[in-house]
Amino acid sequence: MRGITRRGFGAAALGAGSLLLGAGARAGAGTPAGRELRGMWLATVAHLDWPSRPGPDRAAQQRELAALFDTAVERRLNAVFFQVRPTADALWPSPYEPWAECLTGVQGRDPGWDPLEFAVREAHRRGLELHAWFNPYRVANHTDPGRLAPEHPARRHPGWVLPYGGKLYYNPGLPEVRRFVQDAMLDAVRRYPVDGVHFDDYFYPYPVAGQAFHDDAAYEAYGADFANRGDWRRDNINLLIREMREGIARTGRRVRFGVSPFAVWRNAATDPHGSRTQAGVQTYDDLYADTRRWVREGWLDYIVPQVYWPLGFAAADYAELVPWWARTVAGTRVDLYIGEALYKAGRTAQPEAWRDPAELSRHVAFARRYPQVGGHVYFSTKDVVRDPLGALARVVEDHYGGAAARS
Repeated sequence: MRGITRRGFGAAALGAGSLLLGAGARAGAGTPAGRELRGMWLATVAHLDWPSRPGPDRAAQQRELAALFDTAVERRLNAVFFQVRPTADALWPSPYEPWAECLTGVQGRDPGWDPLEFAVREAHRRGLELHAWFNPYRVANHTDPGRLAPEHPARRHPGWVLPYGGKLYYNPGLPEVRRFVQDAMLDAVRRYPVDGVHFDDYFYPYPVAGQAFHDDAAYEAYGADFANRGDWRRDNINLLIREMREGIARTGRRVRFGVSPFAVWRNAATDPHGSRTQAGVQTYDDLYADTRRWVREGWLDYIVPQVYWPLGFAAADYAELVPWWARTVAGTRVDLYIGEALYKAGRTAQPEAWRDPAELSRHVAFARRYPQVGGHVYFSTKDVVRDPLGALARVVEDHYGGAAARS
């Protein structure tokens, strides 16, 4: 997301059972294309996709959001991944966290309506799935706790929070933090008929050169049973994932749980089970997210690796990563969808392949060779709307000839 979140991170990283398909079913070769998942990420952090501006005009914000859903239908998509907890605040009346700043411009100010309720209703009315997208640990895109709402949990519990890389984060190593963020997220699952719970790739933060994540006290308190800090950090995130799945199950709701990680688990040079890539970031080692294990253990219902590089890209080839993930989910009941970098289409700062309007269409054609691939999700919604180079229109023309079904 252009320096705000993971979506703008790709170049730097390299330089240094479904409602649609049914559990275990796949939408690859031999499966009708109309049954595949076709989604878009709708980001609210920093007004990336919606709302375009904060303010008191409820009707204008509702019209704008409804228009984005209409565009999804026009593009023959069938799922929206709607960011409802962008910075430890909420797009619903949460008893745990303040109202999101993006709505009114003031964190904690009641917008006078319930955006999550409206989004679920309007998405379902159009035949779209609505997956509630949460960021578990990011607190703020700055380091000043005084800018948070007065009642913000990060201000009431300053020991929960660590500054790093110009941002504030909850400390994943504290059990009380893990319980709190799970409770805050599960509140939405209990109260709204969302189709999915969705995390992106922020667990421990992406590494920043020359900076340390100062979790020494938590490691001293809780890390004695681990050989090293890395193993302890990975266990903290494993617990988050496993316990979140268990918490969703306890709600009794039919809600799927998925994650969209940075696509490189580990390079093969680091681990023979890894992909033949040369990524400067590996989720296992740098974000402490053992995404491969989550799949093999069945802790997820679906995974959406962000394969944000073109076919033939030397450091991280789309044609290497899609088969690697297909092999990883094979024999499990975890559905695989591929995250696509629509936002890179036409950008001159990107590799030349992104200036070809047919690149994304080739991605879909390639991925359909693998029966484990059940669809694609596009980043982000504003690029679905403006469709740089007509790249998504090309995908629709070539591959989405029928309306995308929602069961």
